[in-house]
Amino acid sequence: MFGLFQKKGGEPEEKAREKQREPGGENARFKEFSAQFLPEELSILAVTGANGFGGGRMGGEELWTASIGLTAWMEEDSPDIHRGEFVLSTIGDDQLLEILRRRTPRDFIVKFRGRVSEDGRRLLLLNLPEPGFDPDLKAILEEQKKPVTIEEEGLGVFTLNRQVNWFEAGVDWLGTEISLVFDREEDRAGCAANARALLASAADWDRRVREYAAGELLDSANDWAEDGEEPITREQFMERMEPESVEIRADGSFEFWFADGEMFYGHSIHVSGNLTGGPDAAQMEG
Repeated sequence: MFGLFQKKGGEPEEKAREKQREPGGENARFKEFSAQFLPEELSILAVTGANGFGGGRMGGEELWTASIGLTAWMEEDSPDIHRGEFVLSTIGDDQLLEILRRRTPRDFIVKFRGRVSEDGRRLLLLNLPEPGFDPDLKAILEEQKKPVTIEEEGLGVFTLNRQVNWFEAGVDWLGTEISLVFDREEDRAGCAANARALLASAADWDRRVREYAAGELLDSANDWAEDGEEPITREQFMERMEPESVEIRADGSFEFWFADGEMFYGHSIHVSGNLTGGPDAAQMEG
């Protein structure tokens, strides 16, 4: 059932296809990529991070550089655990990337054969990962999955979103709850001070940001309108913008995100700027 038909010898066809799609093979791209790693092959256990496998490739290329973040790894026959930020990667086609996404969940312990870069920060995947277990890695995994929160006076409780590495909290923006975002790497005290200043003048900033977006994107919105529809006015454009989130940084720069009120068929409106000079860029995205 579900496509798992038996091949000769009793092996499920899906398993056979996965074996055929193991990383490596004899392609030149993989050989070039693997030259960046030490030659010794190791049996490795590792803890995956907050995101699953992703892929990147240059225009015109058929093969992906597939990669996933790791938070800890160890050789199977060694007690030494390496903790930090690591990247496990390989070269493969569309089917291999899909298999890796399915077999390698985020926040998981996997076992695989691999080679390590000279600095130990990058690992080369040589076979399809399997579920793995080690009690020390299990403790690391459980610790990393615990929620991380901080409280900022007057702003509320922020929770770390590990997938994008930022802290976010729900705040009131003129009667609408939006997400207030601080990047994890930013100076939090500076972000909080700027957020309080922004919220204290929310009505003024809301007007300025909407006016700027309308000035930049109104013509484009009307270009997107269907034939026969009445043109959107500047005031209508501003009214249809629906605030969703704002990211504020320690240097005073900000990024507002709005739902488009169907002016761009569900795309987002993105306005950036800073507390000193005001908004300075607006675009439709997504």
